[in-house]
Amino acid sequence: MTFVLRALAGIALVAPAAASARPPEPPRVEAPAEAETGTIISEAATRVADWIAASGDNHALPYAIVDKQNATLLLFDAKGKPLDQVPVLIGIAAGDEATAGVGSKKLAEIGPAEKTTPAGRFLAKFGIPFRKERILWVDYATSVAMHTIPADAAKKDRRRERMLSATPDDNRITFGCINVPKAFYGKFLRPQFSRKGGYVYVLPDTKPLEEVFPRLRVHALTQGASAS
Repeated sequence: MTFVLRALAGIALVAPAAASARPPEPPRVEAPAEAETGTIISEAATRVADWIAASGDNHALPYAIVDKQNATLLLFDAKGKPLDQVPVLIGIAAGDEATAGVGSKKLAEIGPAEKTTPAGRFLAKFGIPFRKERILWVDYATSVAMHTIPADAAKKDRRRERMLSATPDDNRITFGCINVPKAFYGKFLRPQFSRKGGYVYVLPDTKPLEEVFPRLRVHALTQGASAS
């Protein structure tokens, strides 16, 4: 799985070769036109991906891993095959918990510190129409969804530019929802999740990874026993 993730990220380096014998390019997944290639796959994302694949925690449903610190999303099909990797926009405020009652507030009532993308394991499904379009709810109770950049997003937010920037430093701009590239949403995410939904694993900003995903401890112990 680690090898596959590296291939997906496109971070393998190819050493210069003689003109008569150039080595083949490493395998890559074609990214949507709007996506920034070369985004980083962190050790935390790799650990979670390995655990899901080994344990079947996705219950034969497609799944996505959202790495908030690197503003990256990894998408897998129901069998654990990696499909794509794209940059995302997330909540303005760093934090791993949703404020109590935030889901019932109007957008104008949500304070800056409440605009977080909560960490955790969520069963995401398409549901109640939003602006005349069904939406993929990650956590309906806190109004966290995954969708493309809203058409009515303020121009001053520069969301598309932030999404395509070279670093994740400016990708915190939403009220808590996860914005994904439009091409990726139509080609991969919606077809995968539209039938039965799927799981979304949101990695933490500050909490220990094992606190958010306790079963990682079991997986680590199992892997350690297998290696001994």
